[in-house]
Amino acid sequence: FTVKALSAKSDVARLAGQIERYHPVAVAVGDEGCADGLKAMLPPGFDVDIVWGEAGLCRIAALDDVDLVITAVVGAAGLMPTLAAIKAGKDIALANKETLVMAGDIFISEVRAHEVELIPIDSEHSAILSLMQNLNRSDIARIILTASGGSLRDKTIDEMRDVTPEEALAHPNWDMGSKITIDSATMMNKGLEVIEAHHLFAVDYSQIEVVIHPESIIHSMVETSDGALFAHMGVPDMAHPILYSLVYPERRKNPFGRLDLETLGRLSFSPFDNSRYPALKLCFTAGRLGGTMPAVLNAANEVAVDSFLEKRILFTDIITIVEKTLGAHEKVDNPDISAIFTADSWARENAMSLIRG
Repeated sequence: FTVKALSAKSDVARLAGQIERYHPVAVAVGDEGCADGLKAMLPPGFDVDIVWGEAGLCRIAALDDVDLVITAVVGAAGLMPTLAAIKAGKDIALANKETLVMAGDIFISEVRAHEVELIPIDSEHSAILSLMQNLNRSDIARIILTASGGSLRDKTIDEMRDVTPEEALAHPNWDMGSKITIDSATMMNKGLEVIEAHHLFAVDYSQIEVVIHPESIIHSMVETSDGALFAHMGVPDMAHPILYSLVYPERRKNPFGRLDLETLGRLSFSPFDNSRYPALKLCFTAGRLGGTMPAVLNAANEVAVDSFLEKRILFTDIITIVEKTLGAHEKVDNPDISAIFTADSWARENAMSLIRG
C-alpha cells in the first residue's frame, strides 16, 4: 500500500510524524490555524500540500491515483468528503456510520451510480459482510448485532443519572474515541449501527435485532430461513476489520492476535432492555420514519454528547434531548442533501436550546 493522503482535525503533532514516515502528497486538517501549526512542525522544504476544513477533506478524498478512501471522520463531518470520494470513483472503506444514518438512501444510490465498492469497517458490519459471502441474500431471515453493554452495563438505572464522563469513557472491551464510547454507553451507537445495517445490506428493520453479549467475541450473527445461525467470532481488536476492508474480498495472514477457545471460558447473552437503553428504540423509530428523521437524531445526539463531555448536562439527559428534538421536528420525505443539512442545522439549534433551558 502507498499512502497518498491523510487527515486529522487538530492532532497536528502526530500527523507531522505520519507525514515524515509516509510522505503523502496531501493532508487535510481542521482549520487554517492547524495548517499553520503543522507547517511549522515539518522540516524545511518538506513537499506536502496542506489543506483544511470540509473543502480540504473533499479535495483529498477525490485525489487522482487513489484506489481506496478510508473514511473515519467522526460524525456528520464525514458525509460530504465521502460523497466526494464516491463521485470521483473511489472505493470506500467506511468507519463513519453517520453518513449512512444521515443520508443512507442518497449514499447507496451514489455508490450504485458510480459502481464503487462500499466495505464497512465497523466490526459488526464487517462480520455480517464476511458471513454473507457464502449465503444467498434471499435466504437471510434476520441479522443479529451484538452489543457489549458499554462502560455502564453493571450500573443500575438509578445510578446512571449521576455517571461522570470519566466513568462513561472507561469501556471494558474496546479502545475508541470519546464520542463513540459515550454512544456505546447510551447504546446510541448500536442504534446507529441498526440504521447502517438497514442501508448496507438492504434488510428491513423487522429483520434486525440486537442482543447483549458482554464478551464482544461474537461480532454479529446471521440467521437463514431454515433456522441455521451463523456467527462471526474473533478477538475484539479493530485491526482485523480494518485489514479486511483493505484487502477485501481476500484474507491475509496477520499478527493481530487469535481467539483461544480453551481460555475463553464462556460466551453469554441477554435480551436488550429498552427501559435501560431507550436510545435503541429511538433509532428504530427514526429509521422506520425515514426522511430527515435519522439526520435529526444524529445531530441532536452529537450536540448532547458534546455537552455531557463538557459536564453541562447529566448522562441521562442525552437521550431526553434527542427524543424531544425528534418530537419537535417536522419530517421532510425524500430529502436531498440540502434538506438533510437544513434538518441537521435545525436539530443542533433545537438541542442547544433545550440544553440552555
